[in-house]
Amino acid sequence: QVQLVESGGGLVQAGDSLRLACAASGGTYNMGRMGWFRQAPGKEREFVAAINWRGTRTNYADSVKGRFTISRDNVKSTEYLQMNNLKPEDTAVYFCAATPRRTLVPGTASQDYDFWGQGTQVTVSS
Repeated sequence: QVQLVESGGGLVQAGDSLRLACAASGGTYNMGRMGWFRQAPGKEREFVAAINWRGTRTNYADSVKGRFTISRDNVKSTEYLQMNNLKPEDTAVYFCAATPRRTLVPGTASQDYDFWGQGTQVTVSS
């Protein structure tokens, strides 16, 4: 059974940085595309960033372009989300997502992923 475990969330001030990590375990294959989504109180889950299985292509939501960077370490089966210049509107529970499908396109939809982490809270105060 594949498990995804996020870490790195917390409470920061506007303008600060955080680095989220998501470690995958279980299964008999390396992960394909991986991504990050977030859900703020009272809102639907939304796409944040994605990376293909080779780490050669990325995709970002317009709201985080230029501030967030997604990366992955296939040896460690771990993906990361470096978040710089955080804003109060970035406050949400952040979920990592993964799939064994090794496509070159970083998927932006929830249905592009098969496995989800439990979420980590990121709170940005003004």
